[in-house]
Amino acid sequence: QVQLVESGGGLVQPGGSLRLSCVASGRTFSGYSVAWFRQAPGKEREFVSIIRRSSAGTYYADSVKGRFTISRDMAKNTVYLQMNSLKPEDTAVYYCAVSTSFLALRPSDFGSWGQGTQVTVSS
Repeated sequence: QVQLVESGGGLVQPGGSLRLSCVASGRTFSGYSVAWFRQAPGKEREFVSIIRRSSAGTYYADSVKGRFTISRDMAKNTVYLQMNSLKPEDTAVYYCAVSTSFLALRPSDFGSWGQGTQVTVSS
C-alpha cells in the first residue's frame, strides 16, 4: 500500500501561483496513475488532473486547462501540481490519489489518498 503526503498549499492572491507536492512512501509511483482532486466546502470532490502510468500522458479538467501543470519526478518519488493564474474558485482542499487503472478518473477509481492540503485564493 502506498502512503501519500501532500504539501505546498497556502493563501495566495488572485493571479498568483502555488506548487503542490505529493510524496509517496511505502511504494514508488511506478505502475500508478497519479491524480489531483479538489473539494470545496459543500461541494463534491472533483477531478483536477492526472498523469497516467507508463508515461502515457496527462489530462486536465477544463476548468484548469492552460493554468495548471502536472509533472512527476521519479527520482524524488514526487508528483507536482503547478498552479498559475489562480482564481478564487480554485479555493479547495487538494488531494492526490493513485490508481493502477489506466482509465481512472472518478474518485472511486483511486485506492490510496493523501490527507489533503488547503489552497485559498483571496485578496
